Amino acid sequence: MFMDNGLITIQKASRMLGVAEQTMRRWDESGRLIAVRGKNNYRYYKKEDIEEYAKNNLKDIFKSVKNWVLSGTGVEPRPDFYCKDSAVFQARLTRLKDELSKIKNLKDTYFLITSIAGEIGDNSFAHNFGNWPDIMGIFFAYDLKKKKIVLADRGQGMLKTLRKVKPELNNDIDALRTGFTEVISGRSPESRGNGLKYVREMVISNEIRLFFQTGEAELKIQKGDLNLNIKKSSTKFHGCLALIQF
Repeated sequence: MFMDNGLITIQKASRMLGVAEQTMRRWDESGRLIAVRGKNNYRYYKKEDIEEYAKNNLKDIFKSVKNWVLSGTGVEPRPDFYCKDSAVFQARLTRLKDELSKIKNLKDTYFLITSIAGEIGDNSFAHNFGNWPDIMGIFFAYDLKKKKIVLADRGQGMLKTLRKVKPELNNDIDALRTGFTEVISGRSPESRGNGLKYVREMVISNEIRLFFQTGEAELKIQKGDLNLNIKKSSTKFHGCLALIQF
């Protein structure tokens, strides 16, 4: 009954905001974000209220995207961050390019920043097509005031993808290193490695920083880094996560 009236459960609302259910209960009690009480006094929320709250209270897009990939149960991101398919992603990528082009000190690099985001996003769609574990599509958001762009998917991850052509890969660290250093071939799905190799070359040649994680492996790259700084992460998830800073 409640779902038909545009209401969502406290579990779904908490995942959309990236906070614990207990936090939602405290906010309700304090009047910060009031719930609608249903049968047995259970809390429900208007989906539009949750989306508006998220829009007005977003402080860190990286924290938001990380909460999304780490969530045990997949849920679609808020609409303005969600690219369900490649067509939506390309349209929003074009908008990002237009907005970056208006920033004076980025006149020589805005197209490179856009192409890096494009390569990472395209990889998600190309190598999870028809095989999304739960939520299809990607989380794509940016904060140009803080000079941050985030992309993430809840896909298969690089290890599973690259093992199709390199079954000898042992772990996520091996897969991450392969993806960013080796040109395997020009055929899908092997071309994933080629795209990320391009990303690496663009980052180390320009004033751009990149954090990238897949599974339990993560790396950080910035201008001048000839060696990849890859290590085991303290967190693990299926899929990929990227933070671009410029």
